[in-house]
This record gives sequence, C-alpha cells and structure tokens, in this order.
Amino acid sequence: MTALARSGSAARFEVARTEGCRVFAADGRSAIDFQSGWCVGNLGWSRPEIERALRDFDGPTYVYPGHGYAPWEELARALVGIAPPGLQRCFRATGGSEAVEIALQAAMLHTGRARFVTVEDCYHGDTLGPRSIGDGETRNLFPRLGLPAPRAIRPPLDEARLAQVETALKRRDVAAMILEPVICNLGALVPEPAFMRGSEDLCRRYGTLLILDEVATGFGRTGRMFAAEHSGVRPDILTLAKAVTAGFAPMGATLMRAAVADSMLKAGAYSTYGWHPRSTAAALANLAWWRDNKETLLAHVAEMGGLFAKRLAALGLGPVQGAGLALGVRAGSGSQAERIKARCLEEGLIVAAEGDVVTLFPPLVIDEATALEGLDILERCAAG
Repeated sequence: MTALARSGSAARFEVARTEGCRVFAADGRSAIDFQSGWCVGNLGWSRPEIERALRDFDGPTYVYPGHGYAPWEELARALVGIAPPGLQRCFRATGGSEAVEIALQAAMLHTGRARFVTVEDCYHGDTLGPRSIGDGETRNLFPRLGLPAPRAIRPPLDEARLAQVETALKRRDVAAMILEPVICNLGALVPEPAFMRGSEDLCRRYGTLLILDEVATGFGRTGRMFAAEHSGVRPDILTLAKAVTAGFAPMGATLMRAAVADSMLKAGAYSTYGWHPRSTAAALANLAWWRDNKETLLAHVAEMGGLFAKRLAALGLGPVQGAGLALGVRAGSGSQAERIKARCLEEGLIVAAEGDVVTLFPPLVIDEATALEGLDILERCAAG
C-alpha cells in the first residue's frame, strides 16, 4: 500500500524529467505531451528563459503577506494590463482553486447573495466553494456543508439557452454566474458567442456578477490571450492560474472590478503562500516572454489548431469541438475514450479522456513534425 493518498491509481509512467513537448519516464520511455499538465505547460516544458530567471533569482526566501514586495505590485499591474477591460485589482492566490474561492467570496460579499449559476457538470476546483458549485456527483459528497445548490445550465450553450439563464437569474438571488469561456472538462466545449454576450447582458439586468474562469483557457490556449476575447465579453471577475508561470511554480490570481475588490477587502484578503517570491519571478519571466512573442505564438496556435482539427475530424470518431489548441473529439463512449487514452500512453502519447471525449491540450509551441508524429499515434490507437 502506498502512503500517498490519491484519486485512482497512477498511470504506469513514472515521470523523471520534462523537456519541450515531451515527458520522459524513469525507465527510459518518452511520450509526446498532448495534455500539457492540463493547460499548465503552454510554452512547453523547461522554457530556458524562465529557467534562467529562476536560476538568477536573488530575492527573499519568503515575504510575509503583511509586508510590501515590489514584484507583487509589478505582477499585479502586468496582469491587469493584459486582462479584459474593466478589471483593475488583482488578488494573490496559490492556485486555481483558491483563485475561484476568492472570486466566489467576492461575489457574495459584493451582492449580498449566496447562490450561483453554473454550467451542468462543470469543474472549477477542489476546495469547498468550487466543489459546492461543481458537478452534481461532487456536490452530493458534501450535503448541506457548502453553498446552496447552484442553478445549472445544460448544454448546448446557444442562444436558445438564454431563456434558461434568465429564469435562473430573475429571482435576483444569484451572486454570480460562473463559467469557462471554453469548458475544458466537458471536452473543450465552446459556448456560442451569442450565449456568452446574452449571459453578460442578463447578468447586468439582474444585478448578478459574471465570473469567467480562465485558469485553463488563459495565456493563449484557445488562440487568444484570454478566451473571453472570442466573444468580447467583459467579466466582473476573472480567475487565472496554471500557465501563469509556465508550469515552473504554483500560482493563482483573481482579477476584478474595483468596486467588487473593495467589497472583498472589507472581509480581508490573506494568502500565506500566495505569490511566493520564486513563483512571482517565474510569472514575471513568463509575461516578459509573452510580451516579446505574443503575436507570433498566437498565429502559430491558429495554424496548429487548424492542423489538429483537420486530423481529428478524419479519425472516423465523433464530432470535433474546441478552439485553438484546446480540442476534443467524441469517441462514442467513456470506455472507448479511456481505451484510446491508455493505448496512446503505451505508444508514447499523452492525451486526456473526459467522459466520452478524448481531449487534447498540446503545448502552444509544438512544431509541425512533433504534432504530426503524435497525431499519427492517435490515429493508430483510435483505429485499433
């Protein structure tokens, strides 16, 4: 029996090191990474510019949250500067779950309401708040311990679903509607722009805040810096994590409008390890890389996204969905998706399986030759 508590057994792949678009096992095997740690390694693994920044780091071992630290201010300004318009304040967090916790608390404090609207079977994190508004199976594990049951909107998320959104909001008891602008745990499901814009309008009408969870979709994953840019929606709160440090260190961030931030600050905001100095150094180096390479990389994501989508459509499985390099293809059943995932790992390719969808989140910097090598493996495993 292992002393390490974990959900499910570990895949037969003991990771020893990572480099570029590949993960290397202790037994000498390697695998092309079409998962990127679930949207963590957007710039591939071991990005040399960020490694260099951490190697050269000459700051404090730790900063107590009550003290000042100039790089925190620098990073907050940088994140606000690239975020969708209207977001003016930034709260520190250790990762995505804490970033969402902060968002939920801020929405409740600002509106005086306790209920949320979500997408059915969504996932927003593992702490009590996100679990309380997540998929029904998870919520049922914590009866009466969390938030009131959310009002969940069922896909497809199209213009016709706005009537269901309005029904959920018109009682004026909803603190916020929260969703990913591309829903990764539902196989990279993309809400229609009309649904996104209509939901924003309805939130404004009924005094509900709009939280966009870009923990997975931020930093170029969908072909834009943030997936909200596809529809032009302006959230009241935005959550970030994962690729904010390119995978070099844990970090989360919650950005919000100034008035909402003021409400949150009345209750205090404290995170012991939020924005550890080394995490902050990694994030600043990551943002510097994006500043210098953004347009080139996003054009590459568009090109590679087209290549992936074309090859996935030719697999003979089900429909392809997603945006940029957040893609999913329906495999017909959950067992079939898991079988393809397992066979791919045996053949040297890492993919994800969510329900009946095989999901792909390759590094945004992936070159065509590596992409084709991995897609060839996927094709063999899907056909076998």
